[in-house]
Order: sequence, then structure tokens, then C-alpha cells
Amino acid sequence: MPERPTSASPTTLPLLPDACGEAVRDLQQRLTALGQEIDPGELGTFGPSTERAVRRFQESRGLLVNGSCDAPTWAALVEAGYRLGDRLLYHRNPMLRGDDVAALQLRLGALGFDAGRVDGIFGPNTEAALKDFQRNTGLTTDGVCGRDVLATLDRLGGRVDHNSNVAGVRERDRLRHSPRALHDRRVAIGDGGGLEVVVSAMARDLQGKGAVVAVLNHPDPSIHAREANEFDADVYLGLGFGDQDVCRCTYYATTGFESAGGHHLADVLTTTLHRQAGLPVSESRAMRLPILRETRMPAVMCYLGPVDQVVARTAAVAEALVTGLIQWVEDPVVT
Repeated sequence: MPERPTSASPTTLPLLPDACGEAVRDLQQRLTALGQEIDPGELGTFGPSTERAVRRFQESRGLLVNGSCDAPTWAALVEAGYRLGDRLLYHRNPMLRGDDVAALQLRLGALGFDAGRVDGIFGPNTEAALKDFQRNTGLTTDGVCGRDVLATLDRLGGRVDHNSNVAGVRERDRLRHSPRALHDRRVAIGDGGGLEVVVSAMARDLQGKGAVVAVLNHPDPSIHAREANEFDADVYLGLGFGDQDVCRCTYYATTGFESAGGHHLADVLTTTLHRQAGLPVSESRAMRLPILRETRMPAVMCYLGPVDQVVARTAAVAEALVTGLIQWVEDPVVT
């Protein structure tokens, strides 16, 4: 089963409107292969139809919609090009990523083999679930997803939905049995830049209530997520400014999987930020941002709105966020 070749990430990222060259041509070919329409007259040039296609793709993948091909968009384009069966899947370093990995995780989870959250990353949990599946079906237990595994998965079937996937069920079960107080709970707070006053006020308040707090500042979302995982956080809350006039709280979800804890926390924070801090808000939104995708705990990324809007309400925003976390800890998942 040969692995399909992929070109390396362009060194000129982000690719912006009016850019030209082979990197743009590659971008357009990938978008076209995924069903996006590009004006033939724009081939090799990042014109209006290419920008519209990028925006549509970003929206469909739960990314920030900015119309430029940045690093998360390029990575998502590469991953979207893989279908289950295109290549052998196994645990390696760096870990394999792609829609084919997500499809395998969904298929395993629907059959009761816990590959962890459906993140499209072939890590240790996916390998363990695959080996468990191989042992239970009489296949060679080598942790490699090839033709035999795919044939057995097809034979066994398995309906995929948000409620039957074992990873989602186990997340809800863990949350239902978690402590209902902040004392000794591990909270990771991510500062997206410029929110030191809000983050510091939150950390002091949470620590005063007995929580163990880690403040994370790394600009690379993958390293940021790794630090939150190494901290073994019970919950992650990322904060940033936004390019819209309203506050948006986002949580992780993808086809066939949703973080129930993250969704409920996003809903709770949306309410407290509006009622207690007076921020204009939009409904919480499912996204696949790297920081939400790669953290292992319930996670929310809040885009609080324009700088002046947040600065004018700094103390109230910090208090509203702490209130929301307390309410979520007391009732972490919708029953």
C-alpha cells in the first residue's frame, strides 16, 4: 500500500492574495481536489476565486477564516487529501496526521475500541486501540492499519455518531464522576498575547480557591498544547483578542466526535461573559483549532473581542471567567 507523495510546506507561508508561483499552484490543486472551484484564469496566482475557496475550506474545517493560507490551513489541506486506505497507518515520530487517521479512530471507537478523542493524529492511544482490535479479531497484532484491518473493519461495520463513539462516552463518564469543587483541580490558562492582566487576575483568584494553575504563553499552538498535556490539566482555557465585535467561545468537535465537556464550558463562559462582564457574545462554536485539537482535556478558546472592548472591562472579564469555570466544575457536562 504505497504512501501518496505530498509536497513540503511552502517556505513562504502565509500565502496571501496576489501571491504568485508554484506554491500557489499547489494550493489551488489541493483546493480543487477537495471540490473547491478555482477560476482557471487564476492558475498560479492567488486571485479572488482562490481566496473565496480558501475561506470556504477554512470554514468547513473549523479554522479561523482569514482568506490566507497560513500554517494551520496548509496542514489541514494536506491532511484532507488522505482517505482511509491510501497509506499504511502506524505509530511513528513525528506522528502521522490526516483524515484517514480520523476515519480509523472513528471506526475503532464505534466498535468499542477507545482510540482517544478523534483528532486525526496517530498517537499511542490509537495504536493501543488498533492492537486491541487486532487481538480481538484474530489479526496479526502489529499496530499497523493495512488491508487486512480495513477488510475486517468493513466486515464488522459500525455506525458512527457523536453519542456512540467510545471516546466521547468515556469523556462524559469521567466528567460526571469528577470532583465538584475547584480545590486541587488543575487549570491551564493560555494567554494569546496582551492579556497578562486578565490572566494574572484569574490565576490569583483560582489559586485562592485552591486550584493548581499553569499560565501558558508559547506562541506555537502545538507546543502550547503539549505543555497543557504535560501539566495534566483537568481543563484548558485559552484567551485571545478577536477581529469581530463579539466574544466567541470555541470548543473541539469534528465529524463523529464532540468534546462534551468543552462544549458545555464554552456555553457557560458565553453566558457569564455576557451577564457579568457585559461583553456582546455570539453562540459558542465548534472548531478544530490546533490548541483545541491537540489538548487531551476539555478545552475552550475564547476570542474576547477588540482590544478596547476588553481593556475597558478587564476586572469584570477576569471575574466572569472564574465564575464560569466554577459553574462548570460544579456541573461539567449536560446530562
